[in-house]
Amino acid sequence: MAQVALPTSIEFLLPPALRNEAGQIRTVGVEVEFAGPSAEAAVQAVQRAFGGRIVEEDPHAYRLTGSSAGDLSIELDSRMLHPGKGGKGKSGFLPRIAAWFGFAASYIVPCELVTSPIPMDRLQDVDRVLSILRRIGAKGTQDAAFYAFGLHFNPEIPRQDAQTALAFLKSFVLLNPWLRREVAPDATRDLLGFAAPFPADYVRRIVAPDYWPDMAAFIDDYLAANPTRNRDLDLLPLLHHFDAPRVRAALPNEKINGRPTFHYRLPDARISDAGWSIAPEWNRWVAVERLAEDRDRLNAVGTTFLTFAGEDKSWANIVESVALS
Repeated sequence: MAQVALPTSIEFLLPPALRNEAGQIRTVGVEVEFAGPSAEAAVQAVQRAFGGRIVEEDPHAYRLTGSSAGDLSIELDSRMLHPGKGGKGKSGFLPRIAAWFGFAASYIVPCELVTSPIPMDRLQDVDRVLSILRRIGAKGTQDAAFYAFGLHFNPEIPRQDAQTALAFLKSFVLLNPWLRREVAPDATRDLLGFAAPFPADYVRRIVAPDYWPDMAAFIDDYLAANPTRNRDLDLLPLLHHFDAPRVRAALPNEKINGRPTFHYRLPDARISDAGWSIAPEWNRWVAVERLAEDRDRLNAVGTTFLTFAGEDKSWANIVESVALS
């Protein structure tokens, strides 16, 4: 098995709450979109480097199990091309037609690498996998004229209660102008596929230091203001995990799989850049976790935000010192 070097020496920071309620190191799933090699060629290259066993789910979807980089899947990023995951009624295609259409669509539909939940102190393994995909010609945002390739983190919540979930959400919305600026600091940001930010009125409501509702009220308020997956930090999978009937009553047709994780959606994966790493984006998420775990500072920043009357770019400058301290 080949030794795979990291593309960068950037350190992956660890969050202040590294372990979950069971005392185990928290996990995070990572999703990265890319173009170029087929799903089959990509998973074969990763297997050559890290070992493991390839399982073909269909001609455009593969799993790799038992590799030294963990379990992962690589597939064309279009559910309609994978009838085995949804059945004929959901995909609209019979398997043979889906396979044929997938070969044609592979020129315009990106692939997606999806890791299994991995310990947060093993995230460098994802960079190693990305370096293999880079070697076989994987392309990212900088190679596409009209498409932004996504990078998503799914970090496990450290404690499964309303106050922890809300603290993370408060921290995120307070730091979000800085986060968005750092992802795309120049004019390209308007071309990237950012998910929509949280509504301003909702942000002002939840960052108030006295806003700490119970789980039912928290979920009801969230659903009333955000009846959509189109948010930078999508809480619907987490809220579905907490109270599936309540979420389903409000969103009966939304595609949601409940799990005890946040879903942080970033619009920029520059996989063909030899110096690119997921570490800087992860480290900015750790800044969110640090503020969330410091209740006094979180409330103080929320109070400051409620008295702030400037633009997002000015708030980003103000809150940057909080994020980096």
